[in-house]
Amino acid sequence: MKINIFSRNQREINQNKSKSFQQKVFSSVRFRILAWYFLLTTCTVLVSVGVTRQIFCEFLQKQAQDALVAEVGKFNRLVEQSINQNPTKNQLESVVKEVLPLHVPARSEYLLTLVNGQIFQSSQSPLPEEITRNPQLIKQWSNISKLTRDELILSDGPIYYVAKPIQIKENKGIVVAIRDARTDYQTGTETIILVIKVATVVLTLFFIIAWITAGRVLFPLRQVTEAAREITQTDMSKRIAVSGSDEIAELSATFNAMLNRLQSAFESQQEFLKDAGHELRTPITVIQGHLEILKYRPEKQNETIKLVTDELNQMSRLVNDLLLIAKAEQPHFLRIKPEELDWFTEELYLKSQALAKRDWRLESKGLSPVAIDRGRLTQAVMNLVQNAIRHTQESDTIALGSTVREDYAYLKVRDTGEGIATEFQQRINDRFARASDADRYSSGEGAGLGLSIVEAIATAHNGWVELDSTLGSGSTFTIVFPLTEDTANEPNSHSRRQPPHSRVYRSRITSSRIHNSCR
Repeated sequence: MKINIFSRNQREINQNKSKSFQQKVFSSVRFRILAWYFLLTTCTVLVSVGVTRQIFCEFLQKQAQDALVAEVGKFNRLVEQSINQNPTKNQLESVVKEVLPLHVPARSEYLLTLVNGQIFQSSQSPLPEEITRNPQLIKQWSNISKLTRDELILSDGPIYYVAKPIQIKENKGIVVAIRDARTDYQTGTETIILVIKVATVVLTLFFIIAWITAGRVLFPLRQVTEAAREITQTDMSKRIAVSGSDEIAELSATFNAMLNRLQSAFESQQEFLKDAGHELRTPITVIQGHLEILKYRPEKQNETIKLVTDELNQMSRLVNDLLLIAKAEQPHFLRIKPEELDWFTEELYLKSQALAKRDWRLESKGLSPVAIDRGRLTQAVMNLVQNAIRHTQESDTIALGSTVREDYAYLKVRDTGEGIATEFQQRINDRFARASDADRYSSGEGAGLGLSIVEAIATAHNGWVELDSTLGSGSTFTIVFPLTEDTANEPNSHSRRQPPHSRVYRSRITSSRIHNSCR
């Protein structure tokens, strides 16, 4: 009994698998495309065969009737010729008997005359039984008064005839030319049936070849499906092999690029959550520890409140910075307005001088209108200035400047401070960057988000941040953003003059772009 139950369950499983496979095949794009294409091809073949048969029938009818009219005309000429040779002839019957042997009909053609109720035939071949057994048709021929074309429709094809009255003096008769087209129709029908059979075989082979070809063409789509199934939160390494340059190859390349972006975003998110959790855990632990011991040391209440307030302020700054970076990816993050680059640069220079005692310099001012968010770009430059202040001494130089080259504007902050080691320059703008030298270049009490904010604001302006630094010789951070089409083509923008105190900084920036891996 257990074996029977197991067998029945196994059969049900196999039936379900078979049914599922059939449903999958018949509902697939591959089957639907080929089914519609096969149906369209079959309908085209059938319509073409039907139209061809109709044209063939009409051509055969016209050809037969024209030939029969010619035969009747030839017979009439022979009759006229016989009368002209012997004008004394006045009996139609004798003339017909004399002329009929001279006429040799073509294959499947017959010529007969009706004179005084008698039938005279030109050949020894018997007339088709459908005519000899149809006295009504012969009676109809006897009563015609003009040239008549008609056909006798039978189950296996038509019989065409042309009848015309003839007369010699008072004697009247009827000459009838007949064409039995049933053999031609049968031949044409057999040919069409053969064409249909051949077309059926060809279409079947074509469908098989098209099924295999479509499977190869759609194989990348199945790879996309398999890749999507294999992707998990812990493994996004699956990619599709791209070959060719057609639409499916383009889809595969686009899918791979999407996976790269998703993997980068997922890894960035995981790293961000880990680092953010670490950064927030430290002040929370500090606050919790001091609050727990406050009841044992009430005399330290003022110091504890001050320390807790500082830690909360740091957490508040950290959260605000994170919100700012998140908002930078939104479309309404910036409020773009036209500004003059030289006036904007001088305003940044004046604001920076009040922050600390340094050897401040304004090295250049770009001569071009720009479309920017003044507040956001000011925040980015001030972050760079704060970094420069933190890592320079009072005797060091901090220089600000702006230039315009081709279709780009450059805002730079240069210092002669400590500089950054080469191994830390590529990750200097990572969120919560931590390294012996890179850790120094962070704004906001060591939160490690200063340069990430700068990069986010530059990216929002369709630009980027460049860094040129040597350990022990200082650093130069440059925000690069494109000029708009209107500002880049403004006439005579290069000819405006600046105040006398500025001097143009001509050295070319030979820096590398900072790649924001957490963008």
